Amino acid sequence: MSLNIWYTLFLTAAIAGCNSGTSAPDAIGLMEGEAIYKAECASCHGAQLQGQPEWRTRRADGKLPAPPHDASGHTWHHATEQLAAIVKFGMVPPHAPEGYLSDMPAFGRTLTDRQVNNVLAYIESQWPPEIKALRAKRLQK
Repeated sequence: MSLNIWYTLFLTAAIAGCNSGTSAPDAIGLMEGEAIYKAECASCHGAQLQGQPEWRTRRADGKLPAPPHDASGHTWHHATEQLAAIVKFGMVPPHAPEGYLSDMPAFGRTLTDRQVNNVLAYIESQWPPEIKALRAKRLQK
């Protein structure tokens, strides 16, 4: 192929990869989300999104273990906006009671909104179709 055709293909791919944040993330966004999840989240929430054992039982320090983000957890029960706020600000009001103890760090100073949304899109991409359908129905209310 000529250099002009390669240049045109590159520009087309670059433009197609840009979105306003209102559409589904592209493959590159999902790959970024997966990479960030593995680097920043998997140590607590699990490489397979499985969470920590006994995640519903408080530990001796009063904190709950990290919940799963797979279909067995409750992440899919929450709106993306709420999940993004928890990722950015941690488990603080209004997403947790005042004084709530949590190991969940705030990533708002280290991750951009796009990166947070890509991580959440990656998590959602791992859910089976029936969980995605239940989530859509649940969030319509």
